[in-house]
Amino acid sequence: MAEDAILSAKGITKEFKGFVAVDNVDLTVRRGTIHALIGPNGAGKTTCFNLLTKFLQPTRGEITYKGQDITRMAPADIARLGLVRSFQISAVFPNLTALENIRVALQRERGDSFDFWRSQTVLNSLNERAEELLGQVGLSGFADVHAAELPYGRKRALEIATTLALDPEMLLLDEPMAGMGQEDVERTSALIKGVSANRTILMVEHNLSVVSSLSDTITVLARGRVLAEGDYQAVSKDPRVIEAYIGAAHG
Repeated sequence: MAEDAILSAKGITKEFKGFVAVDNVDLTVRRGTIHALIGPNGAGKTTCFNLLTKFLQPTRGEITYKGQDITRMAPADIARLGLVRSFQISAVFPNLTALENIRVALQRERGDSFDFWRSQTVLNSLNERAEELLGQVGLSGFADVHAAELPYGRKRALEIATTLALDPEMLLLDEPMAGMGQEDVERTSALIKGVSANRTILMVEHNLSVVSSLSDTITVLARGRVLAEGDYQAVSKDPRVIEAYIGAAHG
């Protein structure tokens, strides 16, 4: 199992002034899978996700990525290792077109930083790859549309495309379906399935029908601890999980 792990957390704990938001969590994400982190409100999902993506430092515990200890590393440094949180980059500039946004992200991937003053030749050389990425996320017809004018679901697709421009080996998605209507949810689910073909995905998601259709493994958190883990079939029937969700709904 260990050689199969791409990201793993051991005993991660996060305390805020005496309040334990994440309590001794162990988590292993297997290479090439879609792994979902779910739980009722207040379960510690977001804090756990922020620990794994290095936006928060754990009070205790250890996080490793591809066998390397990343516990004290910064988000930008782990991004260079191929572990990228979507929407952390948000190279979605409202006044740039969809194509221009992806070109900016591609420049970053090349190490050119945000050099808006690059020669037209250099920028045009990135167009082919940018158009390919737009196609991957279903935005081929939106290349010349300014990001500010894109419908909400399409804007999220553009954010995923800018993340893919960094060519991550592992993608961390923070509630990718939040605020979406059914049509956008279906389109984004298909997009996530598509981009998972040659990479690993860890996502925090509230939409349980999305989780059931996409995830290989689900970790359920409640009160900052791991309550259950397994495929959807197993966790959805676990009495502790049912109780946690029903209890939260009536609490």
